Amino acid sequence: MAAEVSVVDDILSEYQGLEAQMQDPEFANDAARVRKVGKRYSELQPIINVHRELSQAREDLAEAKELAYEDHDFQAEVDRLEPRVLELEEQLTDLLAPRDPHDSEDVVMEIKAGAGGEEAALFAGDLLKMYQKYAEKHGFSTEILGLNESDLGGVKDITLTIRSKVPSRDGAWSVFKFEGGVHRVQRVPVTESQGRIQTSAAGVLVYPEPDELEDVEIDEKDIRVDVYRSSGKGGQGVNTTDSAVRITHLPTGLVVTCQKERSQIQNKARAMQVLAARLQQMQEEAAEAEAAEGRAAQVRTMDRSERIRTYNWPENRISDHRINYKANNLDAVLGGDMDDLFSALQAADRAARLEAE
Repeated sequence: MAAEVSVVDDILSEYQGLEAQMQDPEFANDAARVRKVGKRYSELQPIINVHRELSQAREDLAEAKELAYEDHDFQAEVDRLEPRVLELEEQLTDLLAPRDPHDSEDVVMEIKAGAGGEEAALFAGDLLKMYQKYAEKHGFSTEILGLNESDLGGVKDITLTIRSKVPSRDGAWSVFKFEGGVHRVQRVPVTESQGRIQTSAAGVLVYPEPDELEDVEIDEKDIRVDVYRSSGKGGQGVNTTDSAVRITHLPTGLVVTCQKERSQIQNKARAMQVLAARLQQMQEEAAEAEAAEGRAAQVRTMDRSERIRTYNWPENRISDHRINYKANNLDAVLGGDMDDLFSALQAADRAARLEAE
């Protein structure tokens, strides 16, 4: 309890400091500062709200107990407040539990068709629609930065951002971080005339998007920038100038492309953001792997190359192999109804964090 009080005191002090910054007449003139302070303010708000309600409930309970000592009619108020205080204490403990420091952040996601040719590309397209539908239902916006389609309208590879429409302590990373890995599909492909079930796969990469490019240092001599004409199926969405940008990070071999914007300069800026996000994630995973040596890997630090989930069309079943989760509602999940799946993954992640602490 003493440790919890100390943590809350620190949070209250930080919260008051943020409020003071927001009242500064010059505050609104610095967009980067407004974004950074506003984001942290929104992260702390739920803790402050529950703490205030708990403090008031404890005062009310103490007063009700005093009154009940003199007049038994007040016992009903004591009986009402005692469970409410316990409930609020549990809420506060949960809010103060160890969290992933990136949970409030936006993400960059890459989806790539794996083994399986055209069928794998169609499955990658299904995953993209699944994430877009979930995002739309839960206050996230998606923006496609680069897309390479297959002949049948599938996705060979795609890069997109997923962002919170309103700053929150539970940002895109708190949800989509679990999606990194190999996703396997079992179904009869549209290209299969004999009705045989086949297995193919798609890979998903997810990493936090840095607030500022300065957060990650990238030396100009370490990158090669190539420009080319945006590709697509035709129509007004395809550029007729060499505005698409491909950046290769020479030390790591990472390749990032962006063709969304009409301007080559804008595409390079967005591609640099994606590269910075990937480099930051690589650095942090290396540090986590070193820190985790000798103990079981947790859900959040699992090898991104590992098969994490199977989508079985004939049985309408989805299975997450990391937490032994199975459900026969694949059709609903593909429609963006991923709440139960994500709740199970978040619960496993939280349990692992508490155990690690």
